[in-house]
Amino acid sequence: MIIRPFTDADLAAVTAIYADSVLSGTGTFELDVPTADQMDARLAVPASLGLPVLIAEIDGQVAGYAYAGPYRLRAAYRFLVEDSIYVAEAFRGRGVGKALLEALLSACEALGMRQMVAVIGDSANAGSIALHAAAGFEHVGIFHAAGWKFDAWRDVVFMQKALGLGATAAPDSPGLDCGR
Repeated sequence: MIIRPFTDADLAAVTAIYADSVLSGTGTFELDVPTADQMDARLAVPASLGLPVLIAEIDGQVAGYAYAGPYRLRAAYRFLVEDSIYVAEAFRGRGVGKALLEALLSACEALGMRQMVAVIGDSANAGSIALHAAAGFEHVGIFHAAGWKFDAWRDVVFMQKALGLGATAAPDSPGLDCGR
């Protein structure tokens, strides 16, 4: 497995992976599949802020992708990022999510980020919850019945992990340029 930065050549595969998650999963509460152009615009946001957008590649195929995005575009949140990880169905259970999350954590810590949050769709999403717990994320809350998908109410699970010095010291980098 190779973990590498996203390139334009990955867009079709990333769009297909996300489309599958929209149509058959509850990890995202999106109901309509975004176009490739919409996905490209979405991934441009974290990239424009210097945040990682990563691809997991196995035998020349895109097995999954992950990125860190700003939690909110307000200056006080400039040291807090949210992770997003999606794995192609054919590659699930092979450590792709773990490898992507580890690379994402490392890259964000190197950028001076101090906290990462996972906003996990559906409290029944045991795979994502276990992945984050194994990486040291702590459960910090649930929004119960926050979304309606597949004819049922779905919770949103919040998990958090400190990066680097976390909250034990003042920041030593400027953080994200989220505006002032």
